Amino acid sequence: MAEARTVDVTRLIDERGVSSFQVWLVVFAFFVVMIDGYDIAALGFAIPALVRDWHITDQASLGPALSASLLGMLVGAPALGALGDRVGRKIAIVLSCVLFGACTWLTVLTTTIGQIALLRLFAGIGIGGFMPNIIALVGEFAPRRFRATLIIASFVGVGFGGGIPGPVAALLVPTHGWQILFTIGGVVPFIVAAVCWIGLPESVKYLTITPSRRDDLLRMLKRMRPELTFGPETRFTIGDERQYRGWSPKHLFADGLGLITPLLWSLFILNLMGYFFLVSWTPFVLSSAHLPMSKAALAQTMFQLGATIGSWIICVPLDRKGPSVITILFALSVPFVAVIGYVGTISEPLLMAVEFLGGFCVLSLQAGLNATAASIYPTSFRSNGTGWALGVGRVGAMVGPVVGGALIAMHLPVGQLFVIAAIPFLVGAILCFWMRQLYVVRFKGTGLGQRAVLDAAATHA
Repeated sequence: MAEARTVDVTRLIDERGVSSFQVWLVVFAFFVVMIDGYDIAALGFAIPALVRDWHITDQASLGPALSASLLGMLVGAPALGALGDRVGRKIAIVLSCVLFGACTWLTVLTTTIGQIALLRLFAGIGIGGFMPNIIALVGEFAPRRFRATLIIASFVGVGFGGGIPGPVAALLVPTHGWQILFTIGGVVPFIVAAVCWIGLPESVKYLTITPSRRDDLLRMLKRMRPELTFGPETRFTIGDERQYRGWSPKHLFADGLGLITPLLWSLFILNLMGYFFLVSWTPFVLSSAHLPMSKAALAQTMFQLGATIGSWIICVPLDRKGPSVITILFALSVPFVAVIGYVGTISEPLLMAVEFLGGFCVLSLQAGLNATAASIYPTSFRSNGTGWALGVGRVGAMVGPVVGGALIAMHLPVGQLFVIAAIPFLVGAILCFWMRQLYVVRFKGTGLGQRAVLDAAATHA
């Protein structure tokens, strides 16, 4: 390519399509977000051993420990998301991994629930930080028509990671104690941080809007498009940069997003409320209902397996239909979650099937929400926008385990517990239908690439 006066980086990404570079980045992100999935499920599998070893009789007292990391995520997601917008996604991801790994490893030294809760709080700040940044990073390297697909493909790592604590608990906890779950969860993030520092690329769109990083931008463009050359006078722009700068939350409600943003936040809250209720208490509840711990662990693994497969399956429909797909998944989650308690006491094979279908819907729709958040905000505050959605959503994630502990302390029937757990998904289906209508009006279409279409048209008009 000859020297050009102005080069639109967004157009360069869209023209190339999915290359080996994007595939490599998605695989990389897949293993990074596995940490989130593992952490979400680990404490839930440690609870039965904790209750036995520490002679805990008040199960409700475990609720704050289960919610502490979620409170940290509430702080970490918007704060470190904003940091990623200011200093780069890569630095924010590495710092998040180090903080999370250190606090998780120190959990093995604790002797009280209060100590666990404190460490989980700071671990949550770390884990809350890398999710919005990795989502924004993948989204900014993705061609418009494949953006949701690539984001979800990387997010599948959450479900895969969430399936690991079950086998670890069944095989290693009986001989090594509950501490083995946190030893593994603490060491791996340091390895991931080192690999990220060496091999993780910085967002090419972030480099474009940061004049001091021009040399880094040129190297990245050469890595992505080795056949292109750029002269010293070439000016680089991005189609969705527009007029926004900085990290102020007020931008999240401008440009036709005044109702879409709060509805999106509500959906994050509702889904994470139900999801964290399920992953935090299902192993304990099922084992309390006289299901062997190995079977309870297998059921939770089936939940995560369903999530992994479901996230892959919805990629293409989500790219094309956007929030419509999320609405359907909210609605389907209601019956599958509601019957878990009843089938758990009737048939183990049926329980495994229902857990699989429940995971298919619940975590798939969370992947869809993540992709939506990464699609409706422009690059200049994409990490911040995604971080706020994830951070506010952690309010629901905190409430879920606490409410679950209170309901269990009331000795409600197992079947009734899961019927209550299905309520957030019912409300979510209604609100998501409303958001879908607003999305279509604002972005003139249903697909998740509509923002890029409109912004590119405005830039080149």
